[in-house]
Amino acid sequence: MARPRERNVVLLGAPGSGKGTQAERIVARYGLPHISTGDMLRAAVAGGTETGREAKRYMDAGELVPDEVVIGCVRERLAEGDTGDGFLLDGFPRTIDQAERLDALLADAGRGLTHVIQLDVPEDELVERLAGRRLCRVCGKGYHVVFDPPAREGVCDVCGGELYQRADDDEATVRNRLAVYRAQTEPLVEYYRGRGILHTASGGGKLPDEVFERVTEILDGAAS
Repeated sequence: MARPRERNVVLLGAPGSGKGTQAERIVARYGLPHISTGDMLRAAVAGGTETGREAKRYMDAGELVPDEVVIGCVRERLAEGDTGDGFLLDGFPRTIDQAERLDALLADAGRGLTHVIQLDVPEDELVERLAGRRLCRVCGKGYHVVFDPPAREGVCDVCGGELYQRADDDEATVRNRLAVYRAQTEPLVEYYRGRGILHTASGGGKLPDEVFERVTEILDGAAS
């Protein structure tokens, strides 16, 4: 069980759903440490912990870090003092097995998740968001052909560099990424719905501020 005042949050959402934007706002409003899988693994490696050394072995070899090692990193991170009033997990868990292991390690610490927030955006809109992204080859500034276009098509406003589309942002690749997400991660929606802690924030056709209003309703206990 979660302790009083705790907000122990998992943020779920497909690529392009706005997880990064909403995570930043949750952290700023509620003061929760933002724990993403990549940041957590890098911190464990930099800290030279036993689990970090194990993770580094796989990362240096270009291999996926096994669940057992990732769970060890999660355990170490959640034991740190800044998580006492809660935390925001982003990018973990990704599978039912990881979710069950997370539940077990939290239970061992006398804790539990309080909110799982799903950012729900229709697939066609996700494709439009991701496939429309462009980056400057020179300075790296990002644009979007629909939502944030440059003054001159294909030219960076800042440095005049050429804009390009990342290989993994073409429509076919985007739809494949979304299919992988649906297959691997969407089962978590039903898992957490069964636990009674799933909440949905619709992101389709909405501005980030509008989505965050729903997120704050959920975290403040004003919405089911």
